[in-house]
Amino acid sequence: MSPSVPLQEMIRAIRSARTQCEERGVIQRECAAIRAQFRQVDNGARSHNLAKLLYVHMLGYPAHFGQMECVRMIASPRYSEKRVGYLGAMMLLDEKQDASLLITNSIKNDLSHSNQYVQSLALCTLACMGSAEMCRDLAPEIDRLLRASNSYIKKKAALCAVHIVRKVQDLGELFAPAARSLLSEKNHGVLHGAVVLITELCERNPETLERFRKTVPDLVQIMKGLVISGYSPEHDVAGISDPFLQVRILRLLRILGRNNEAASDAMNDLLAQVATNTDSTKTVGNAVLYETVLTVLDIKSESGLRVLAVNILGRFLLNNDRNIRYIAMTSLQRIVGTDHNAVQRHRGTIVDCLKDQDASVKRRALELSLALVSASNIRSMMKELLLFLSSCPPELRAQAASGIFYAAERYAPSQRWHIDTILHVLTTAGGDVRDETVPNLIQLITNASELHCYTVHKLYRALLNDISQQSLVQVACWCIGEYGDLLLRGECQETEPAQVTEDDVLDALETVLQSHMSSPATRGFALTATMKLSTRILDNVDRIRSIVSIYGSCIDVELQQRAVEYNALFRKYDHMRAAVLERMPVIEKNSPGHTNGESAGEPMKEIQPPKVKQGEPLLPQQPANQKDGVTLTLSCEKQSDSVLTVTLTASNSTDSDMSSFTLQAAVPKVCLSTSNAKEAFSVRTCTYSRLCKTTQSYDALSYDEHQSVRGKVWSIRCKTTNYIREEENHCLISKINKAVAVFNKKLYHFPPPNLAFNSRC
Repeated sequence: MSPSVPLQEMIRAIRSARTQCEERGVIQRECAAIRAQFRQVDNGARSHNLAKLLYVHMLGYPAHFGQMECVRMIASPRYSEKRVGYLGAMMLLDEKQDASLLITNSIKNDLSHSNQYVQSLALCTLACMGSAEMCRDLAPEIDRLLRASNSYIKKKAALCAVHIVRKVQDLGELFAPAARSLLSEKNHGVLHGAVVLITELCERNPETLERFRKTVPDLVQIMKGLVISGYSPEHDVAGISDPFLQVRILRLLRILGRNNEAASDAMNDLLAQVATNTDSTKTVGNAVLYETVLTVLDIKSESGLRVLAVNILGRFLLNNDRNIRYIAMTSLQRIVGTDHNAVQRHRGTIVDCLKDQDASVKRRALELSLALVSASNIRSMMKELLLFLSSCPPELRAQAASGIFYAAERYAPSQRWHIDTILHVLTTAGGDVRDETVPNLIQLITNASELHCYTVHKLYRALLNDISQQSLVQVACWCIGEYGDLLLRGECQETEPAQVTEDDVLDALETVLQSHMSSPATRGFALTATMKLSTRILDNVDRIRSIVSIYGSCIDVELQQRAVEYNALFRKYDHMRAAVLERMPVIEKNSPGHTNGESAGEPMKEIQPPKVKQGEPLLPQQPANQKDGVTLTLSCEKQSDSVLTVTLTASNSTDSDMSSFTLQAAVPKVCLSTSNAKEAFSVRTCTYSRLCKTTQSYDALSYDEHQSVRGKVWSIRCKTTNYIREEENHCLISKINKAVAVFNKKLYHFPPPNLAFNSRC
C-alpha cells in the first residue's frame, strides 16, 4: 500500500480484508508509513495521517505514537490541522497522561482567539479531557467567556464550566454570578447550558442552593414562555417547544423546591399549567409530564396537585409503551407509603399489569400490588395475587410467595383464612418458599387449636395429591404426627367426610420416606411423624417399629441417628415413650423471626468499632528492638480483671520502604484444673507487603482484612479475655500471664517474666 493513500482507500482496503491476519497486515503497513511521515519536518499531510490513525484507533489497534503529533497540530495556526489535532487529543489523550499537560498553553491561547470556531475547539477539548490542574489554570478564562457577547461561545463555556465544577468543586463559587446572569439570555442554547450549570452548582454546595432559590421566579417565567409560546420551527419537537430545555428547568425546579415551602409555592401554578396543557399522546410530551410529576412529588406541593400527578401516572399505566408503564409503576411505588389512597384508585390497572408479557413490567407490578395490600382489600387482592402465583414465571415465584406470606400474616381476617392462604401457596409454589415458612406455619397451626382437625384433614388430602412440594410435605408430616388421632376419628365437620384408616396414614408416610423426590429433611419429618403415631394408634405399632428399624442403617447420618434413638425408645425405654412423644405445646411467637417465647430484644443498632478505654498501664512503653532504622515498641494495659490489651508499634525511620514482613501476636492461656495444667497459645498472623513512611494505624481485630501497611508507625492491639468451660466435670479457667509479639522471625526478650514480650525483626 502506498504511504500517500487517502483515508477512503485505507478504509476500503481494511474492509476488504478476508481474514483478521490480512487486516492486521494492512494496518501495520499503514501505521509504519504514518510513523515515517511523522518524523519528517515538513509534512503537508499531517492532518490526513492523523485522521487515518484515529480510524485505526477506533478499530481497537494501538495508536499512542500519534499523541505528540496531536500536540504539534493543536499549536498549528491552520484551522484544518488544529481541528484534527483537537479531535485526536480528545480520543488519544486523557487527564492521566503527561502529554495532556503540554496542550494547556495551546488551549489557553485558543480560548482568546478571534475566531469563534477555534475557541469552540478549545472549549470542547477542555470539557472532554481536562484534568484538575488544567481546570484550575483555565477557570478564569472560562469565567471570562461566560460573559462574552457571542451566544455560540457562551453556551459552550457554560457546559465547559460544568466539567470544571465536577473536577474541582471549589471553583463553583467562581461561576455562580455569571451563571445567574445567563438566565436573562434569549438564546435557548445559552439557557440550556446555564440551567445545567446551576443544577450542578446546587447539587454540590448547599450554600449555593440557598442563593439560587432566588432565581425560581426567573425560571418560572422562562418555563411559562415555553409552555404558552406559539409554533417555533427552530425549537419545536412533535408539537412541544424545546422539550429538552423544559425537562432541564423542571429538574432544577425540583432541586430548588425540595424542603422549601416558599420556593414550592412559587412554582405550584406553573406545574399545574404544564400538567394540564402538555400533550400526552406523543413520547416527547410524556417526557415533560414525567419530569413534572417527579417535581410535584418531590417538593412541598399542594394536595390537589399531588393527586393530579398521581392521575398522570395512572394514565401512563394505560399507555401502550412498556417503558412508560414501567416508569409509572416505579414512581407510584415511591409514593405509595405517603399517598396510599391516591394510588389505590389505580389498583385495577396495576393488577392488570401482572398479565403483561414483559418480565420487568410484571416484576414492578408485583412489587406495587403487594404494597397496595391493606386490611380493607386483603381478600380481593389476595385472590389476584394467588391467581398470578399459579402462572408467574419461576424467577418471580419466590418473591410472590414471600410477599403473600407477609401480607397474609399482617392483614389476615381470620386464622382459617390465613392457614388456607398459606396452604394454597405451598401447594402452588412449595419449592420456592423460604426456609422459615415451615416453622412459621407450624406455629400458626399450633395456636389455632379449634382448627387442628380441619388443618390435618386438608394437609392429608394435599399430601395424597402431590408430594413434590417439599415445604407442604414437611408441614403435612408434622401435623399428621401431632394430630393423627384427629385424622383417624373423622369427626371434622368443616371438611368433606372421609374415612381414613391407620394403614392409609402409614402408607402415606411410607410413600414420603421412599420417594426419590423427598429431601433428607423431609424424610426426617416423615420418620418422626411415624414414630409419634405409635402413641396415637394401637393396632399398627409393630408396623411402625419395622418402618423405623429399616432406617437404622440408612446412609444419611441424621436419619440413621433418629432411627437408632427411636429404636432405643421401643426396646429400652418403652415406658417413657408416651411421655417423650406427647403432643407439642403451643408455640409462642413474639415477632417475625422469634418463636418459642424467644425474647425479641431491642432493634439491632449499627455496629460501631469498640473504643478502647485507657486502662491501668502494667508496664511503661519502651522499645523492644532498635535495628537498621526499625523500632519496635511494646506496651500493655489492663482494662479489667479479664481483659488485657497488648500494643505493638513498628516504626520505620529510613528513607526506603520495608517490604515483606510478618507480625504475630500470641497470648498464652493457662488452663487450671484439679488434675493438670495446660498452656495454649492463641496466635494471629498477618503478612503485609511493605511498611512505608507515612503514619497510619490499624486495629488488630480487623487487620487481616488489609492487604498492605502504609505507615511509618503501625500499631496492633490484641484483646484477650478469660473464659470458663466445663470438661470432664472440671472447671477450666483461662488466665493471662504473658503475651508474645513476633516480628519477622527474629526473637527479642522484653521483661518482666510474668508479662514477657518477644519480638522478632
